[in-house]
Amino acid sequence: MFDVVERSIASVLKDIVGNLQEIVRAEVRLAKAEVGEQLSMARRAMVLVAVGALFATLALACLLLAIVYVLAHFVQPWLAALLVALGVGAIAGALIAIGATQLKRISLSPARTVTSVQENIQWAKAQAR
Repeated sequence: MFDVVERSIASVLKDIVGNLQEIVRAEVRLAKAEVGEQLSMARRAMVLVAVGALFATLALACLLLAIVYVLAHFVQPWLAALLVALGVGAIAGALIAIGATQLKRISLSPARTVTSVQENIQWAKAQAR
């Protein structure tokens, strides 16, 4: 009824090892692609942040100069500049903290690859039984 093909244990083990090697190669390719994708997203975000920061710096410099001129009508010019510098320093600290928090959210670990590798390990253990 059915043709039964007898295979040696060495042949079966050779096939298993070959399959495992191919799986590992595929997982490495997946990990590279996944990390590259995350790096590309991070690179684009950093370029946008840098260009935006440049323009914001120029606009802020003009605005701060205007604020110093306005305050100089009420206090000594040196005190007006000091007050503006302290205010800007506080704002800068808050913005840096927010930016650092956002950068921490970017994950370079290949989550899909890790899950896939764990599944493959379970499969390999099941095949070895």
